Amino acid sequence: MQSALFQRTPLLSGMDTAVKREEILSYFLTTFDRYEQLFELLASEEAYYIKPISLRHPLIFYLGHTATFFINKLVLAGLLTQRVNARYEATFAVGVDEMSWDDLDEVNYAWPSVAEVMAYRHQVRLTVSELIATLPLTLPVDWNHPWWAIVMGIEHECIHLETSSVLIRQHALIHVKAHPAWVACQASGKAPENQMVTIPAGDVRLGREKSAPVYGWDNEYGSHEASLAAFAASRYLVSNQEFLAFVEAQGYVTDAYWDTEGLAWKQFSLAEQPAFWISSETGWRLRLLAEVIAMPWDWPVEVNCHEAAAFCRWKKALTGQTVRLPTEDEWHRLYDVCAPAAVEAGHRAAANIHLDHYASACPVGEFAHGELFDLTGNVWQWTQTPIYPFEGFAVHPLYDDFTTPTFDGRHNLIKGGSWISCGNEAQEGARYAFRRHFFQHAGFRYVIADAPAVAVASNYETDRLLSEYAEFHYGDEHFGVANFPRALAEIAIRAMAGKPAKKALDLGCATGRSTFELARHFTQVTGIDFSARFVGVAAQMAALGVLRYTLIEEGQLVSYKTRKLADMGLEETRNRVDFLQGDACNLKPVISGYDLILAANLIDRLYSPAKFLNMVHERLNIGGILLIASPYTWLLEHTRREEWVGGFKKNAENFTTLDGLKAMLSGHFRLMQAPLDVPFVIRETRRKFQHSISEVTLWERVA
Repeated sequence: MQSALFQRTPLLSGMDTAVKREEILSYFLTTFDRYEQLFELLASEEAYYIKPISLRHPLIFYLGHTATFFINKLVLAGLLTQRVNARYEATFAVGVDEMSWDDLDEVNYAWPSVAEVMAYRHQVRLTVSELIATLPLTLPVDWNHPWWAIVMGIEHECIHLETSSVLIRQHALIHVKAHPAWVACQASGKAPENQMVTIPAGDVRLGREKSAPVYGWDNEYGSHEASLAAFAASRYLVSNQEFLAFVEAQGYVTDAYWDTEGLAWKQFSLAEQPAFWISSETGWRLRLLAEVIAMPWDWPVEVNCHEAAAFCRWKKALTGQTVRLPTEDEWHRLYDVCAPAAVEAGHRAAANIHLDHYASACPVGEFAHGELFDLTGNVWQWTQTPIYPFEGFAVHPLYDDFTTPTFDGRHNLIKGGSWISCGNEAQEGARYAFRRHFFQHAGFRYVIADAPAVAVASNYETDRLLSEYAEFHYGDEHFGVANFPRALAEIAIRAMAGKPAKKALDLGCATGRSTFELARHFTQVTGIDFSARFVGVAAQMAALGVLRYTLIEEGQLVSYKTRKLADMGLEETRNRVDFLQGDACNLKPVISGYDLILAANLIDRLYSPAKFLNMVHERLNIGGILLIASPYTWLLEHTRREEWVGGFKKNAENFTTLDGLKAMLSGHFRLMQAPLDVPFVIRETRRKFQHSISEVTLWERVA
């Protein structure tokens, strides 16, 4: 007899607030109960305090963590004014977040007893239940609604229901026991031979509107569109039987099948087969939640991303075909073509998902979705795509570090859900990503595609100086002061009226905004900066048209910014710019023949400004213009005193930098007009800004 359906994530719209209040209360209680029931798989109190794997906390932490999450978020949202247990809400707040397989957690913690944690969970249950019963409710509940924090806590518990089950599966068998609520699938047989299914070309549209009447995590919101060429996808998830061929072909000892990161993981872990496979005298066996069974060859293999990618490289070498993991876009194209039924309230899913069928995987041929099987459910499916933010991404103020730490190119998306994926996890639009060495209830299917898998840039620049300059160039304006790099480019372009505008040079380009602005007018613009890091940021903007970075708000608190050339009207300039690292005092001979040279806030940062000023005419065409902008902030850390252009007494009289410029440039240039004062503001923190005024002079080369 099948068990009752585990409650689905509720619609957050409707007309009857009393009914919705009861639905959310039921969702909270059933999820809270099911999570505690998972820990009944542990055989003894000792099992709570022994780490299943060295990289994570012991399971006692996870028992307490989801409860403290509720209280911490409800306090942050202003829905609770008093804590339940401040010590626990600090102790259980933050888990181990290792970045590599060798980041061992060796800290010793004084954990409370299981009884004490369960008593705390009971207090949280009463507190949250009372809040749901009494808190004013209006519908719909959306991203900005006070009740969002309540649903967030429930969905967070669903996530840990799954991740804690993986840890229990990794625990030694002596620490777990059978449980009637967690019964594995009993069916297994011969694995079907995998076949390729042709998927026609088409478009995909991803992303969720904030008005959608269902809970979502921050990375699901925004929009992304892509056009995909036709490709072929494996009909089935890769089974244990199909993966055995890779193991027997010495796949784990053939380094050529592993990329650099995967090879390092393999060599550290000494892996010789999938983590849940056990070699015995009677043959291969498989570790499940609380038991070991004879290998079910027709179940999906469960591996990490490195192993899945290595299998694809082996199969590519074996067949000569372009075998690889699918991208996120390709997975959604499969979903569009095969159209599996959504997981709906009151109906058992037509997939091994949401705990509707088994407490384990099941045969890969059991659930058909169009021409494919297990497009959703059974096990998660690794993709080739590192998670990235959709256009319009924003962090939720109650959980600003849910996704952003994963935007580092090292966390790949998994799609489709597993047998234990509940709530938000079971939805098509769910976007969860894990480090490639992680184990989940995850396997894979493969595709054959001529088009390469293109990774979208995802990382947020965190270097403080680079982020400040990225904001200075591409970010918000402050105190009514216009964007400085754009203002300089506009001055330069006006000065070029009636003159040739083929080539321009942006010397000291920093993160490159003026370079792009000049390309509105010039056929080709080169940006050069002494800092390779600045040039790297500018080159990234040119290559991708988008830049992401963090800004310091106060102390360790940050905000996340995404800037796009398209939003500045500069998208079409990308193919007219290039960026180079170089020294303004020692430029290569090829850097010449320009109609304009812009030197913004440069001369007072050079080790020898005279060397630059005495040779700059050689880089400029006759009739060309040199624009110099500088606040004349002479500092010994940048320029020796004897190299200063001005800002000192000469013959007992004041000698300004403008005086020095006139003296050095007069042999080849004429000053075109009176100097201009152009202000600029650099943001350091939310409440600290640097306001400066740069003097701008325009010089025409006459000799």
